Amino acid sequence: MAVDDCDDGRARQEELVRRITAALSTVGDDGVPEQLPAQLCRACVDVLPVTGGSVSIASPDRVVRATWYASDAIAAQLAEAQYTLGDGPCHSALAQAVPVLAPDLSSASDARRWPFFALQAVELGVHAVFSLPLGGLRPAGTLDLYRDAPGPLSGFDLEAALLARDALGYALFSLASARNWEPQGRVASWMDAAEADHDEVHQAIGMVMVQLGLDPRQALDRLRARAFTQGRAVTEVARDVVRRVVRLSDADDEDAPEQGDGGKRDGLDEER
Repeated sequence: MAVDDCDDGRARQEELVRRITAALSTVGDDGVPEQLPAQLCRACVDVLPVTGGSVSIASPDRVVRATWYASDAIAAQLAEAQYTLGDGPCHSALAQAVPVLAPDLSSASDARRWPFFALQAVELGVHAVFSLPLGGLRPAGTLDLYRDAPGPLSGFDLEAALLARDALGYALFSLASARNWEPQGRVASWMDAAEADHDEVHQAIGMVMVQLGLDPRQALDRLRARAFTQGRAVTEVARDVVRRVVRLSDADDEDAPEQGDGGKRDGLDEER
């Protein structure tokens, strides 16, 4: 690494630390903790050599995920694609509780790990994704950063992104256990507010469970199968199920994408 590149990475890291500190210091004053994920994600996108990013949270069993903040439409579509497919770097990061780095989704190694997701991502103009789990051994969500060009993050930039991830994780657990932080007696927490966007998925899973005698994960797989064959988002299919526009049958999983093992390995997950 050239000296100039090293200095540039260090400068970005210092700037991101400054913005993280500033964001955390204002949460208790303005009474709007819901804004913190957006502030930290925007800081990463503004400071690091990435194109966009999103913050997602997951239910304890990881059956349902919700996008809390997306910096742009592509970041939102990327998060929804992973949720619909049940595959991608964020799923691997949640399952393994380690950062999952995909520096070139057009490469054979990354495409082999998540074939359907990699194809959709490249079609969206996304060529690199870096998914960082929020929390310890049982992550509560992910910070996902993407680039419109292939290439890894430098050591300094990855360290900076991990600092932002740690700040998000700390805030997530702190705010989830301090519901009285919210102004004027409102008791909805971060996670309650974000999961409200996916209530229809919860309801649809319950309906499919009753209709077909399935467990929650199998019911979600049926929703994903229908979404995959129709080229739609799983939240759209769930909405149709809840409104009784469609009723799933035993045939709905025949065309479901076959999921891989997510490239499981210990420690930092990156194809070398």
